[in-house]
Amino acid sequence: MTQAPRLRPSDWGAIELVVFDVDGTLYNQRLLRALMARDLLFHILARGDFRVLPVLRAYRRIRERLGDQEAADFQRTLISETAAAAGVALDYVLATVKEWIEERPLPYLARSRYPGLVELFSGLKRQGKTIGVLSDYPAQAKLAALGLGADHVVSAGDDGVGFLKPHTRGLEVLMAAAGVKARSALVIGDRVDRDGLVAQRMGVRALIRSARPIGEWQTFPRFDDSLFAPMLEG
Repeated sequence: MTQAPRLRPSDWGAIELVVFDVDGTLYNQRLLRALMARDLLFHILARGDFRVLPVLRAYRRIRERLGDQEAADFQRTLISETAAAAGVALDYVLATVKEWIEERPLPYLARSRYPGLVELFSGLKRQGKTIGVLSDYPAQAKLAALGLGADHVVSAGDDGVGFLKPHTRGLEVLMAAAGVKARSALVIGDRVDRDGLVAQRMGVRALIRSARPIGEWQTFPRFDDSLFAPMLEG
C-alpha cells in the first residue's frame, strides 16, 4: 500500500474536496479535556456519583480497540462492553456518553479551536472547494459550537457507515456524496493510525497536524502554515 503524492502549494488547483477530522484536529483536545476534568471533579464531589469516571474510561478504551479491530456495528458492542466493564446499566452508559462526551464539551469548543481555522474554511469556500467532515463521533453540534460549517458531514455512527476509522466506509460515503474521486480529495487529520491510514487506503492525499515530523507522512504545525497560503489569498 503506497501513500498518495505529497501535497504542494501548487497542487491546490486539483483539489476539489477537503475532508477534516474533528477531535484533535479542529480543536486542542488536551485543553478541552483539562476543562472537562475540572467539571467532572465538581460533578463527582457535588453528587457523589463515582460511576461516571470508570464509564468514560472504559468507553474510550473499548472504542479505541473497536477502531483497531474495524468492528462492524461498533456502537452496540461499545455500549454493551462499556456497561459490563464499568458494572452499570446500559441506560446509564448512554446517558453518561450523551452528557459528558456529546453535550458538556460544546461550550468549551470555541475557546479550544485552533487558530487560523475560520480563515482557512472561509478561504476554501472562497476558492470553490467542497468542505467535508469525517468524524468517529457525532460532529454537527461540535461544528456549530466551533463556528465552522461544512458541505458534507459524515460520522461513524451514521446509517450506512457503522465503522470507525481507519475503515474506509465513512470516507467512501463522504466522497460519493461530494461526487469526488480520490485524486481530487485531501484528508486533514491529527492521527496517522486513523486519518492517515483511511486516506492511504483510498489513495487520497493526507495532511497530519503535528508539530513534529512523523516518518514519511506529510505534516503541518498550524493552520496558517505556508502550505495553505493559496487558500488564504484574496
